[in-house]
Amino acid sequence: MTRQTAIASGVGGRKSSPLLLTGLLVSLLILWLCLMASITLGAADIALGEVYQALRAFDGSTDHLIIRTVRLPRTITAVLVGAALAVAGALMQGITRNPLADPGILGISSGAALAVVVATFVFGTNSLNIYAWLAFLGAGITAITVYFLGSLGRGGLTPLNLTIAGAALTAFISSVTSGILIISQRTLEEIRFWLAGSLAGRDINLLLQVLPYFCIGLLLAFALGKQITTMSLGEDVAKGLGQETVWVKVMAALSIVLLAGASVAIAGPIGFIGLVIPHIVRILVGLDYRWILPYSAILGAVILVVA
Repeated sequence: MTRQTAIASGVGGRKSSPLLLTGLLVSLLILWLCLMASITLGAADIALGEVYQALRAFDGSTDHLIIRTVRLPRTITAVLVGAALAVAGALMQGITRNPLADPGILGISSGAALAVVVATFVFGTNSLNIYAWLAFLGAGITAITVYFLGSLGRGGLTPLNLTIAGAALTAFISSVTSGILIISQRTLEEIRFWLAGSLAGRDINLLLQVLPYFCIGLLLAFALGKQITTMSLGEDVAKGLGQETVWVKVMAALSIVLLAGASVAIAGPIGFIGLVIPHIVRILVGLDYRWILPYSAILGAVILVVA
């Protein structure tokens, strides 16, 4: 059995499944502790019992208002966005075999942001639900464009060509976005806080609007773990093992667009989570994306909650 076939069949990882499962449970415990710290600690420290009461029997007191309107939405946003961006980055790196791939560097986050800026400039849009659909549209168009431009280079769609195409498109999109904001003070005033990328000021009802997109994107990504492991070895290897590579690419692209679009819609463009986290996770767990994806989700959430 070759090394590639061994990895593809799930026996080429660095660590045993019981050890990886234990590590996953420990990671979940760390995430839970970070969540509790994020909700209870701050300018006004609040006891855990008070947090429970705020969730169970809200009474309108200052502590309850802080928990329900400030800290809880901020913490949930951090978990969702951190997990989504890390998983999207891991998917992109596995599918393209490009260690520099992530929604920010390849322009997907910038494309999602541009779609929202254009809609705000032209139509005066200020609804988060509309932001979400526009972000999905912008992310999808940008992903297709980057893929097309990368395939035009010498040697076809290589990791280097994809990175160059993404960097060039990101620069162009950023220029267009900046141009719109320069000529439209109204658009700048309405959207500058969102464009900076922030977790603050998010209402729980707004989070519920984009929660289905996060859930679908994450579930789809986790379902593709074994296929992404095979794809990361090369398309020829995947085809030789009987995998429908086109179907896997389409499903992975759909997951990436959902995750990146929802993240940009709720928190604005946030970079580097999708680039750095998968590299750290691969060092810890090996090359099997059935483990890389859930570990990336948890570690991405931890990093953004702590940040």
